[in-house]
Amino acid sequence: MNGSDYYIPAAALGIAFLSKLPGLIRQWGNPMVRSVAGLLLMSSAGFAFAAPPTITVINRAVGLPNVSAPLVYAILSVFNTCSIVLLAYWREGFGTEVQRRVRRWFTVCGAVVASLALCFVLGDAPEERLRDLDTHYASTPWIREMIVIYLAWHIIVGTVVPVMCWRWSRVVDGWLRAGLLTLVAGFVFSTGFGLAKAAAVVARWAGGDWDFLSTDVAPPLASAGAVLTTSGFLLPQGRRMAGAWETWQTYRWMGPLWRRLRILMGQPMSTSWWTPLESRLFNRETDIYDDLLALAPYCDLRVMTAYHDPAPDDGVEPDEAWAAAAALMIAFAIEAKESATESGEECPEQLTDALSPVFGTGTKGIARISRQYGALRSHTAAVPLQGRSL
Repeated sequence: MNGSDYYIPAAALGIAFLSKLPGLIRQWGNPMVRSVAGLLLMSSAGFAFAAPPTITVINRAVGLPNVSAPLVYAILSVFNTCSIVLLAYWREGFGTEVQRRVRRWFTVCGAVVASLALCFVLGDAPEERLRDLDTHYASTPWIREMIVIYLAWHIIVGTVVPVMCWRWSRVVDGWLRAGLLTLVAGFVFSTGFGLAKAAAVVARWAGGDWDFLSTDVAPPLASAGAVLTTSGFLLPQGRRMAGAWETWQTYRWMGPLWRRLRILMGQPMSTSWWTPLESRLFNRETDIYDDLLALAPYCDLRVMTAYHDPAPDDGVEPDEAWAAAAALMIAFAIEAKESATESGEECPEQLTDALSPVFGTGTKGIARISRQYGALRSHTAAVPLQGRSL
């Protein structure tokens, strides 16, 4: 594998981590959010720091040959621990017993990381090895122990977790089951990586040469395992992602009517991009309601009825026909208000009867009306509505 084989997945996982960063800042106290962010960060870092070019740079910068080895081993050990922790939170919540087990796992992980560093310091690995350190130093005192500790922890996690996921997947369905089965596949690849490395090391102990398992077979297994494992933890959020997409779509659909009413009423259209999407949607809907109330005296229910009644006969879906009729009524009202403002006419009596069906339609109804209004404006830009027959 060359550098791009490591950096491409590292970049993809890094982008995924950055997408979670705002939520991590807002919900730092949520253990689930921290675990997902930690998993993505460690997965991305594992690829980045395991790339041969990165290994060379770090070794040169520190001035110690092979100092990248315990660093990469430590990152992957933390990644494995984050996987166990996230699975526990995912399945059992944040109860006292779960928190106690999580602390134990992180204690074990800390001991593993400390042991890796200690063994490297006590050992002697003077010749830099970018791809075959495991087999080259398989019999070197202390470096050997470092390799065994790392592979043992990797294989233990890679064996226990998929068994747990497989059992759980048999009693759930939907996005959760898809995520669990993806995790099973990911950890099978990850365990295969550890077993291939271990087999190559044991072969060296026995005087054989199975180095190809460590240098050629194991790295692709590790890449596939890390990507599948991370994807498995993210898949159950598919329902939330679908909800977020629906919220964004609704927010976007409200845009044409919201912008037109803001201009008509002389109100600002500024919005903060860092504001949560749900809040922006609520604010946009509230603005539309307030502006429509000001426009209510110019709304004529007869306009909406005249368009809506024949629409079903033309094969138009009922919801879309109603939304288009409401959009047309609002468009006529906007032109009527603009004409009255230009001529200095007094505002008609405040009546909201024509808007009662609009206000009662809810968020999705307002979004459909706004979308139809946008389509209406694009088709009638050159022809004033007041000049069109109903």
